[in-house]
Amino acid sequence: MSHLLRTSRLFAWFFVTGLSLSTIVASGFYLYLRPGLPPVDQLLDIKLQTPLRVYSADNRLIAEFGEKRRAPITIEQIPTIQLHAFMAAEDARFYEHFGVDFKGLLRAAIELVSTGEIQSGGSTITMQVAKNYFLSRDRTFIRKFNEILLALQIERELSKERILELYLNKIYLGNRAYGIAAAAQVYYDKPVTDLSLAQMAMLAGLPKAPSAYNPLANPERAHIRRNWILGRMRDLGYITEDVYALASSAPLTASYNAADTEVDADFVAEMARTEMVQRFGDKTYTDGYKVTLTVDSKKQQQATLALRNGLEAYDRRHGFRGPIGQIDESDLQPEKLEDLIANYPRVEALIPAVVTQVSDESGEVELFARTLGKTTMPFETMTWARRYKTENLTGPKPEKPSDVVAKGDVIYVKPSADPALEAMDGAPPATDDNNGQIRTIDIRKVELAQVPRAEGALISLDADTGAIEALTGGYSFSQSKYNRAMQAKRQPGSNFKPFLYLAALESGMTPATIYNDAPIVFDDEAQGTSWRPENSSGRFEGPTRLRKALYQSRNLVSVRLLRDLGIQATLDYLEQLKIPTADMQKDLSLSLGSGLLTPMEVARGYAVMANGGYDVEPFLIQSISDVNNEEIFSAPEVILCDKNCEDIEQETEMTEEAPSRSVRIARRLADERSVYLMHSIMKDVITRGTGRRALTLGRSDLAGKTGTTNEQRDTWFSGFNHDIATTTWVGFDQPAPLGRREFGASTALPIWIDYMEVALEGTPASHMPRPNGIVNVRIDPETGKRAYPGQDGIFELFKEEDAPPPLDPRDESGNGSNGNGDDLSRQIF
Repeated sequence: MSHLLRTSRLFAWFFVTGLSLSTIVASGFYLYLRPGLPPVDQLLDIKLQTPLRVYSADNRLIAEFGEKRRAPITIEQIPTIQLHAFMAAEDARFYEHFGVDFKGLLRAAIELVSTGEIQSGGSTITMQVAKNYFLSRDRTFIRKFNEILLALQIERELSKERILELYLNKIYLGNRAYGIAAAAQVYYDKPVTDLSLAQMAMLAGLPKAPSAYNPLANPERAHIRRNWILGRMRDLGYITEDVYALASSAPLTASYNAADTEVDADFVAEMARTEMVQRFGDKTYTDGYKVTLTVDSKKQQQATLALRNGLEAYDRRHGFRGPIGQIDESDLQPEKLEDLIANYPRVEALIPAVVTQVSDESGEVELFARTLGKTTMPFETMTWARRYKTENLTGPKPEKPSDVVAKGDVIYVKPSADPALEAMDGAPPATDDNNGQIRTIDIRKVELAQVPRAEGALISLDADTGAIEALTGGYSFSQSKYNRAMQAKRQPGSNFKPFLYLAALESGMTPATIYNDAPIVFDDEAQGTSWRPENSSGRFEGPTRLRKALYQSRNLVSVRLLRDLGIQATLDYLEQLKIPTADMQKDLSLSLGSGLLTPMEVARGYAVMANGGYDVEPFLIQSISDVNNEEIFSAPEVILCDKNCEDIEQETEMTEEAPSRSVRIARRLADERSVYLMHSIMKDVITRGTGRRALTLGRSDLAGKTGTTNEQRDTWFSGFNHDIATTTWVGFDQPAPLGRREFGASTALPIWIDYMEVALEGTPASHMPRPNGIVNVRIDPETGKRAYPGQDGIFELFKEEDAPPPLDPRDESGNGSNGNGDDLSRQIF
């Protein structure tokens, strides 16, 4: 007995000694590590890395920027059965332990010894929260001890539900998905509440090894892991045997679902991203900002489509430039075709395809197209493909398919729209053509296409506020990030003339002022050269009223007009309108639009005219909200102001509740009567001038101006009603002639029409109200003076003080002059 007693005492001594040493070591580690542990309340302030999301004014997703996909949700939004799935997989005793589960650690050790693999994990959910939020992923003893200490601390200060919520919003679940909500969207394109039990179990299996158990990368291992979790849920009493049997037999349904953008607006998205980075720096991509833009999704989509269609139409007029590549006929094996065209990129709707057979007899070409597979191209879609030689010259019209393509050619195609297919059973899917019209796409037939070399831009502004309603800076953002709408400085050509004519109306001239449309020569004695400006038609009209000179775009009248106004005085007036003059010519060529402006600067100037003469500051971001959906910025409200603007501005500053709700005072830049006269003149551009194509819109409230520079290097159309101003530009990035038959009316105007048809759909006519001080006077169209009784005349608008003087009774026979020397000099010189 004494021996047993001594042995027991010895074991007791060893136990107490070991326990004491363990306590001392543990206490030492705790005292050493405790000061460096972060306070748990930091968890409540941590911002989960959530991407920047950009939306249109009507709340349609335009873009998402950020490395991590995440959509934080609350614990109340997560179904209980989903919580059970994660606890079964990661921590079945979550509601029983105090942060560290020693039974779980023992079970994990047994699993490792018996199977060579840990199925359920040794770390509790609380320990994973500690690791994910605060600690590195280094596999060291110190890090593990920190994890345990933090877990104990978290359990003391946070509720179990809050810990679960933090865990399910933070965990990485593969494919850039962080958190349960993002994973449900990425793998199943559903919210968490709509997932099936099998799908919930699949997601619950991902935290342990997002790559190894990924249903997209390793479906077999993911299937095994899912069913193991379902079995654990059954064993733990979360589900019944019948439910387990049904869920475990369900097929794998996971697929990759990126956040689908709903609006094709890459240039706009990049502008928003850039502005957000300027405001918030790198936090832009991680702090979950929601940006709502001013663009309307329908208008923006139509702007993108209209520009692409217009550039493609221009490109087809100048012929087919041939295949983009060639594949040897011996390599055209069916099993190789997919790889052979893999290196040819898709460009927007244009798809690369290789010609596998050409049949002149049947009039069809057989192809293998990327993403479409085998398809055919009828000859009628190729008749436009005259061989390109120069911008002014093409080859003969093709008569058969072999005149256009040959076997092995790699070309671009796009699916054909075939309304006849709508009546067929099993017809291919219908697609929205972005104009509200549903087209049925026949993927079995395609059309010949090519990527346009010419580029373009479209900007549409709310005339009163300056809000950008639509903008596109080129054919394809993926092909070129260069935003021509904002960055391309080009000569506006005749698109500039309305600013010059507005200056003339402000200086006392009238729509009836006569100028001579006749040849003129300017000699430069210093350079020994002469400048002989010409009209684009090569013809001269002689004495011409300013109204007619503008709607017919008579260059020689504009030159004489600038000479009379004075170059510096005109530049000063442009600065008054806030039109940049730094890149303007300081000679008479300025009258023909030889200076440089971006499409946005032109559009802004036209918006000033559209709204009646008030200042316009274009802007894109309407509002910004933080991750909690609290608005932190709202675009200023715009107030149009004629007088006492300083007083109004001071009043608004005193009454503003918050800096995010500011007011911008838009002061008058141009006399409203002069602007009204410009509206009238520029409406004639549409009804009887170079913009007559716009009559197809069937509206009476449209005004605008075409523009074409020397050698047709830049072509424009800018137009408006009282509510909206839109500018379109077409040209090459490296300035070059578009072709001698190309003008603003043939390239830019069709794009403007296609866009405005949608932008103005369902809106009433919007005319500028007629201001006081405008009179109608019947004049002689040849002289611009009052018409005599019985004489054929036309009515013209004038400011009261600038109207032609009443007729002298002595001159009513029509024999008097009623003129002055200035009028005569304008007619002659």
